[in-house]
Amino acid sequence: MVAIPEIKLSSGAKAMPRIGMGTAVYPFASSETMRDAILRAIQLGYRHFDTAALYQSEEPLGEAIADALRAGFINSRDELFITSKLWCSDAHEDRVLPALQNTLRNLKLEYLDLYLVHWPVSVKPGKYELPVAKEELMPINIASVWKAMEECQKLGLTRSIGVSNFSCKKLETLLSTAVIPPAVNQVEVNPLWQQKKVREFCVSKGIQVCAYSPLGARGTHWGQDWVMNCDVLHEIADAKGKTLAQICLRWVYEQGDCVLVKSFDEKRMKENLDILDWELNKEERHKISQIHQRKGFPASDFVSDDGPYKSLEELWDVLQMH
Repeated sequence: MVAIPEIKLSSGAKAMPRIGMGTAVYPFASSETMRDAILRAIQLGYRHFDTAALYQSEEPLGEAIADALRAGFINSRDELFITSKLWCSDAHEDRVLPALQNTLRNLKLEYLDLYLVHWPVSVKPGKYELPVAKEELMPINIASVWKAMEECQKLGLTRSIGVSNFSCKKLETLLSTAVIPPAVNQVEVNPLWQQKKVREFCVSKGIQVCAYSPLGARGTHWGQDWVMNCDVLHEIADAKGKTLAQICLRWVYEQGDCVLVKSFDEKRMKENLDILDWELNKEERHKISQIHQRKGFPASDFVSDDGPYKSLEELWDVLQMH
């Protein structure tokens, strides 16, 4: 079983394992498939699991945790680091606490280790769906939503709070009113979308970056296979005797980020953990730094002429997306 290094968060709560298992799959996996995969992951040494109200994976994750305790794979829930997220339809001050309480019921847990605002977006209350209905998009009142997030931490329902998909500018807005700063910003990071500016900003503010889509955004809704088809990465992988996926994961890991991997295949689950006892050399890191940048998942679902973000540039606060 692999022992995964951990990193301390600014909240001072339990350290976050540097490699976590994501549970966002589209189309959604069956509960049984997901529960079995998570249980096997716990046996292999995974201790950090990432779910969300949107993913329909909270209940199977909770079942897998209960099974792992019964089987003796872990001695206590405290050995795990569990993250979930506030969906856009609950990104309203009065809905944050009930949303977290519902998440805890789904997981059958007393607390989360980390609760994230999933997007800097609000939609009308009621639905958990992506794509969202564009006519339901609303401006997010991040100051009031964050105040409610802080209350959740004070109540002990989550040990740390953070955000996901926040740009430097949106983090600055949040930090201007926050009493408790976000411990984590979970964003897309991979060799084709390196997020240098966001990473530098987060490091300067003591915010831990957690990388999703480290192998790129694949699937009809999530983008193209740009990362997995990248010639530079293939050359490095072949020369090093590693898989392309391992090169990507090691590169993210070497940036100091936490990285979320996502495979229900046991062989790949093991490969995804096999990135700790070797490193990229200076030349390989330089080659990766020169790769043309393009974002895998632009999130155009949240852009509308009548909504709070009229363009991708407004959503991400960048001049160009690729």
